[in-house]
Amino acid sequence: MGHQHRDWQRNLIVSLLCLLPALAAPPAAANDGPTASAEVARLFEEAAKATQSYQRGLHAAEIERARTERLQWRLAEHRRELSDIHDKIGEVARAQYRTGGNLALTARLLLADEPEVMMRGWELAWKAELAVNRLLGQAKEAERRASQAEERARAALLDLEARTERLAWLKQSIETKLESAQWTLQGEANRSAAAGQCAGAVRLDEPPLPDGPNWVAPVEDYALSAGFDSAGERWARRHTGQDFAVPIGTPVRSVGAGRVVSVSCGGGFGIQVVVEHDNGWYSQYAHLAAVTVDQGDWVRTGQWVGQAGTTGNSTGPHLHFEVRLTPYLGSGVDPVPWLRERGVWL
Repeated sequence: MGHQHRDWQRNLIVSLLCLLPALAAPPAAANDGPTASAEVARLFEEAAKATQSYQRGLHAAEIERARTERLQWRLAEHRRELSDIHDKIGEVARAQYRTGGNLALTARLLLADEPEVMMRGWELAWKAELAVNRLLGQAKEAERRASQAEERARAALLDLEARTERLAWLKQSIETKLESAQWTLQGEANRSAAAGQCAGAVRLDEPPLPDGPNWVAPVEDYALSAGFDSAGERWARRHTGQDFAVPIGTPVRSVGAGRVVSVSCGGGFGIQVVVEHDNGWYSQYAHLAAVTVDQGDWVRTGQWVGQAGTTGNSTGPHLHFEVRLTPYLGSGVDPVPWLRERGVWL
């Protein structure tokens, strides 16, 4: 009995010793933690917001600059008017000096054959002088108000220009961080593609899907590059899809609802996703830097399936997009008219 008890203790100790390495090992990395994919997605959003703020700042500065120019023009007009009034007052003063001023007018009034006529003339001259002085006062006040308005506008313009410079610096700072994160993501993707092992889906926080459209373009902002059936040194025969030139990390959307039938890495297409749609068609998304879905997932129209990159047989960041009759290469049709028939114009 004692011998059996000692054997049981020994076996227990051996089992525990075998478990120690596993207990001491760090936990496996999870895809839902901070990753280059998530960092790129976050910085894309920040860069978009910074660009919008910068553009609004530029627009506001342009409006304020135009306002300042109008006020400066108005102030120059007021100053010209004031100068003209000063010239007129100078002419009156010189005329009074030549005629002896008020003393000569009084003498003529006393010696005049018709004093009433002279009185009326003197009254008119006095009223004219009052009118000139009033006009001078109004012109000075108008100039003062215009000068204050112009100073305020100039100060507002300087403040807007300083703010726009800060926004430009912030935008550049975010773009610099984004570029670094993009190439970190691409480096990870290149290693996965070279090993032929996908890193697995990274679940990103994406914006709410819009209601209504059954079909969308695979990316939102893009420039079309190589088209379907075009010739090129990079392809064995003819180009089998439509290329969209986009930066690394650009969210790639499923053009329609369906089921992910394939997620693969390596080969000419690098990291790629294939989706089967309800109508029997298939769509392919290739040269990705990361995937956000797993094989067997159901996706909605516009849902992200990955992030664009330049894995596989690729000379630069872009999305290679195909529409196929089967999941396999060689059954593709031109995606541009295919999407156009479904209300999506590229």
